Amino acid sequence: MQLLKEPTAPSYVPVAVHQDSSSTLYAGELEIRLGEGLVLANGRALTLSVREFELLGALAGRAGAIVTREDLYAVVWGGQLRSGDRSVDVYVSKLRGKLELAMPDRRFIHTHPGFGYRFQPQPWGHPAELSRDVHNGAPTD
Repeated sequence: MQLLKEPTAPSYVPVAVHQDSSSTLYAGELEIRLGEGLVLANGRALTLSVREFELLGALAGRAGAIVTREDLYAVVWGGQLRSGDRSVDVYVSKLRGKLELAMPDRRFIHTHPGFGYRFQPQPWGHPAELSRDVHNGAPTD
């Protein structure tokens, strides 16, 4: 059973995430200065809470990989995620909103139901955005 369908021939240029020697992550016009607690979008500082910043660092540091809610909770909150705790989901939603408000032409954080979250900047309308869950037709992103 296939839940996610990947495009066979992408018609977009993916935004690579790279880190320089000063602990700064770059994802196109998004700059994450890990040592300073600063995020710049198109050169403008974003106002993020400590948790949002740590969550962004945890996701961007593993760009392209699906990171489980349990792993994110352990890194950002410390400890083990308890059953029913929606902290990760709430903070991902807040962070996603701030990133997309600052750079509305990009989608940064993608949800993979039952698996976790993936940080991979890409333009809105990318073919992966149109993938559907085979069970209920719901978007997977």
